[in-house]
Amino acid sequence: MFVKATFIAACSAKLSTIQTSIPLGAAIRRNMENYDTLLTTLALLMGTTWASGINLYAVLLVLGFGSSTGYIELPAELSVLEDPLIMSAAGVMYFIEFFADKIPGVDTVWDIIHTFVRIPAGVMLAAGAVGDVSPAVEIAAGILGGGIAATSHTAKASARLMINTSPEPASNWTASLSEDLLVLGGLWTALNYPAVFLTMFIVFIVLLIWLLPKLWNMIGLFFTQTMNLLRIEEKK
Repeated sequence: MFVKATFIAACSAKLSTIQTSIPLGAAIRRNMENYDTLLTTLALLMGTTWASGINLYAVLLVLGFGSSTGYIELPAELSVLEDPLIMSAAGVMYFIEFFADKIPGVDTVWDIIHTFVRIPAGVMLAAGAVGDVSPAVEIAAGILGGGIAATSHTAKASARLMINTSPEPASNWTASLSEDLLVLGGLWTALNYPAVFLTMFIVFIVLLIWLLPKLWNMIGLFFTQTMNLLRIEEKK
């Protein structure tokens, strides 16, 4: 009788443990799903806004085409990028930028004009990337996206301004094609390997903090020396 009671008690305890572990396992799975969703959303937000600061029209084409063909799953707020009208406009502008971006001097003027295009577009892409959220989260995402787009845009414009000090055009073509490949590779990584992209993005920010002041000092020194040479020539 004692053995039977002990067996029943052990079975009851085991059953209780199993019942307790089921909700615990479900909670862990939910937490992992929430973590993956957060990681994916952050990578989409930062990837699209970072890339839009370099080549906005390539970003719009990749997202629009990928979403319309089913290769990329976008939030409903960004599904408008599938519209043929938007894709056509982005395609025309990408075609123009493809050539304008490779002509010394013209690329810098193009970058100056697109200060007023890439950054606002980064704000809108970031707000759409977070999906259906509260207005506060949407505004915060827009602020973050605008800052990221401004950062990558500044890095690109500064580098191209420095490259334009070289008289030969080959460096402009190399830089422009490298930027296109960088945007495509960055978007692919952000969409397929969010954690890897976020790690690389942190490295990019750290390098930019170190490099950008030096780049601006070099640009300032170049223009100072150019102005001094012009003054000397005028005196002659």
